[in-house]
Amino acid sequence: MSLFTPRGNGTRAALVTLPLVAGLLATAVAPAGAASSRPAEPLTCRGQGVDPGAHVRYRTETVIHASLGTIWKLQTDVARWPSWQGAVSTAERLDHGPFRAGSAFHWTTPVPPNPSTPATELDITSTVRQVERGSCIRWTGPATGEGLHIDGVHVWNFTKVRGGVLVRTEETHTGPQVDANVPAATDILRTGLDAWLRDLKSAAEARTAGPRG
Repeated sequence: MSLFTPRGNGTRAALVTLPLVAGLLATAVAPAGAASSRPAEPLTCRGQGVDPGAHVRYRTETVIHASLGTIWKLQTDVARWPSWQGAVSTAERLDHGPFRAGSAFHWTTPVPPNPSTPATELDITSTVRQVERGSCIRWTGPATGEGLHIDGVHVWNFTKVRGGVLVRTEETHTGPQVDANVPAATDILRTGLDAWLRDLKSAAEARTAGPRG
């Protein structure tokens, strides 16, 4: 799950990753800040994708000018997420060893008030269901906060392209609160996923550039 959005002056305020965009973006693809009205096939990892019955969903992508190894390390070293994702308050792996199917991690992020729920801290436990090193990840898990419960499914795809890596991501949310206000929930999800990709791009490209004298 993703749940963040940037705040001014270099800090970030978290927003639950539930984008809603007037209820229309359920199947829209938005490449890194630009929305598209053309539906696309759901992203998958080892044949499994997002929740086909979910009303709240969003998909986006961007090209990151860094090596696949750098991007993969950032994305799978969960305990270090707070160092490059300002909206992640805490993050910890619940298992040890390589990032693999069955790996689980617990993370938290603040959520501002919205039309359906008050401000709260979102508590998330994600479990990796499918993974193919350097290619794709799919995780699922519940997120809970005051007056809020979300079941999320999140898929990531990584494809080498000229000059870098095309990173694509798609996520769905279900739950009483988000289903009650799909447009609002989708907008929050959109904001969160776009912010995640921007942060991943910035962190990976900064590592690629290295220190400058």
